[in-house]
Amino acid sequence: MGPLFAAKDTGAPSVFRPENLLREARRQKRVPEGPVPDICLLDPDGDLLRALASAGRTRPSPVWACYHTTLHEFDHAGVRYGVIGCAVGAAFAVLLAEQLFASGCRLLLSLTSAGQIETAGDPPYFIVIDRSLRDEGTSYHYLPPADFAPAPAALAGLAFGALRRAGMAVRQGATWTTDAPFRETEAAIAQARAAGVLAVEMEAAALYAFAAARGCDVLCLAHVTNRMAQEEGDFEKGEANGAAEALAVIAAITAAWKDIERKEDKKRAGPEAPRPRSF
Repeated sequence: MGPLFAAKDTGAPSVFRPENLLREARRQKRVPEGPVPDICLLDPDGDLLRALASAGRTRPSPVWACYHTTLHEFDHAGVRYGVIGCAVGAAFAVLLAEQLFASGCRLLLSLTSAGQIETAGDPPYFIVIDRSLRDEGTSYHYLPPADFAPAPAALAGLAFGALRRAGMAVRQGATWTTDAPFRETEAAIAQARAAGVLAVEMEAAALYAFAAARGCDVLCLAHVTNRMAQEEGDFEKGEANGAAEALAVIAAITAAWKDIERKEDKKRAGPEAPRPRSF
C-alpha cells in the first residue's frame, strides 16, 4: 500500500483551509470581500468562456481572490454566473471548488469533453454523470476507498429530467475519471465498459468526493465529443464549439435547481401567519 491509501483519515479537519488562503490572497492582491455568483461553472475546454468573451459578454469578477485563475462573470436568461476556463484535471478542479464554495458559490456545474466508452449514438451528446469511477488520486483524500463516487443525492435526476423536458439529447449514467488520459489502454477501456461506464473524463470523481465530504451541490456533465481520436474528424462539438448548446444545458439545470431552492426556502420559512380579518 503506497502513500495514496496510507494514513488517510478523511473525516479529520485540514490544517490548510481555503478560507485562510483566500484571506491572504485578498490582502496581497487588494481584492475586496464579497460573494461570487450563486452558480459557478468549470469549463475545462474553455470553449464556452471563449465564445462568451468574444461576444463581449464576460467581465472579471471583482471579488475572486484565487492565485491561479480568473473568475469571469456573465448574465444569461436573467441569471448571473461565474465561469473558470481550462480547469482541467481532478486536483485542479477540486482546488477551485474548495475556493468557490468558500467564496459564496451555492451550485457548481462542471461541463467537460469526454471520450465515448459505451456506444450511444454518434457524438456529440451529453451525459448527466450520476457516479464516476475513481481512477484518480484526489477523491481518496475526501472519501474512503470505493469504486465509484456518486453525485449528490437527487441532483443528477433533477438535471436529467430538466434536460429531457427541454428536448435535449442526453443520457444519465457513469463515467470513468482518469488522471492519465494518454494511458487509456485497451484493457483499461474494457474494464471500464464492463463496469457500466459510458464515457471517460478527468474531473467528476474528485468533484463528487469533495461534494460528499463538504455537503455541497456539485453536478458534472460530460459532453461526449470524441472516440479518443481513433479516426479523423473527431472532437467536433457542433456550432460555435458547442457554446450555444452548453448554455441551453446550463439554463435548463439552473431553472430546475432554482425551483427546488425556492420550495426549500418556503419550507424553512414555515407557514405564513394568517392575515387579520377586516370588518
